[in-house]
Amino acid sequence: MAKLALRGGIPVRTRPWPAWPVRGEAERRNLLDAFENSQWGGFPEPQPRADELARRFTAYQDAAHGVCCSNGSISLEICLKAAGITAGDEVIVPCTTWVATGVSPVRVNAVPVFVDVDPVNYCIDPKRVEEAITPKTRAIIPVHLGSSIADLDRLTEICARHHLVLIEDCAHAHGCRWRGKGVGSWGDFGSFSFQSSKILTSGEGGFITAKDALAAQKVHSLVNCGRKDPSYNEFPGQLLGYNARLTELQAAILLGQLDRAEELRERKEKSALYLASQLQKLGAFSAVPADPRETRRGYYQLIFKYHGEAFQGLPRDTVLAALEKEGVDFDGLFYPPMPFSPLFAATTADWPMLRERYGNGIQAPETLRKFSFPVGMRFAHEEGVWVHYPFLLGEQTDLDDIVTAVDKVMRHCDELK
Repeated sequence: MAKLALRGGIPVRTRPWPAWPVRGEAERRNLLDAFENSQWGGFPEPQPRADELARRFTAYQDAAHGVCCSNGSISLEICLKAAGITAGDEVIVPCTTWVATGVSPVRVNAVPVFVDVDPVNYCIDPKRVEEAITPKTRAIIPVHLGSSIADLDRLTEICARHHLVLIEDCAHAHGCRWRGKGVGSWGDFGSFSFQSSKILTSGEGGFITAKDALAAQKVHSLVNCGRKDPSYNEFPGQLLGYNARLTELQAAILLGQLDRAEELRERKEKSALYLASQLQKLGAFSAVPADPRETRRGYYQLIFKYHGEAFQGLPRDTVLAALEKEGVDFDGLFYPPMPFSPLFAATTADWPMLRERYGNGIQAPETLRKFSFPVGMRFAHEEGVWVHYPFLLGEQTDLDDIVTAVDKVMRHCDELK
């Protein structure tokens, strides 16, 4: 008689996992207060709640300056514009991340240059970055992925030596610190997301940190349709801006989220360490190791490496399908290498600056054949396993259900042959 739920057996778990997002009285009180106020939008920029959020979140990340914006995709475009990136400039990005990291250079008429990721933490590989630099390179956008931080020591040194702009994509990294200092404060700019899946969320929303005061003024202007307010008008000329303001309703929710950020981070850290140790003992999955220079992790997602030998050589996705039926829904193909994502439909008819490097477009068949990302491909299709944050928010009994489910699939994986 079959034991695995996939084959008709009884699943390990049918109870729901902890709800996301976590919310409570703080968010409710702040939101009702904003609701009663007739000023809901973000103009004039910044409004009081957005201004308070900017001050508090900037301090939380140890940054010099910070500006709220409408989402964590437009934030990257604004960073590039504020940095002076122009048509034809090359911007180096990792192959493994959400498409916004690579789309943002396209949208400012620059050219994304995709490089492979590090085989240990799956963040951008500094060796591949060095190899990709050309006379047209103007910026690098590393992504702090899952719970890991890209090698900021190497990347800041590379940028200083080659006079490049460093824009940290911190969409996964609220509260993370590298050698005791918050991410987003190491580069010239940092970009954060408050989208519904992120560590702090208001459904949508974004944030930009800046090292230089004049650059921060440009960010304010770009967020606010190119206007020059008395508090941000010291830079010369006029910028063609966006309407990328955060609303006061979103800021109200985020202030409540920020109040609980450290308590949730500590809870997730305790759960992550316990789960990683238990799965490591089974030999099924091993967590991406923390770099000793990562002095605080945020735990957006916990990334594991799949060990097929523990499952009689079965493919990762076969095992994950069995786990899902046991009530444990881990992700495998979370990020295909960016050029292969159906969402990266950038053609040279729309973006002619791509033609010199990419011919008829990034996804033209003859272009795709030239890309080589051995680590990123292996991570996406064979060995990467993503554990979502709700799994880390419950009690130890919830974590033990995960371990039990993995152990069950290991012991009965002959049913999957």
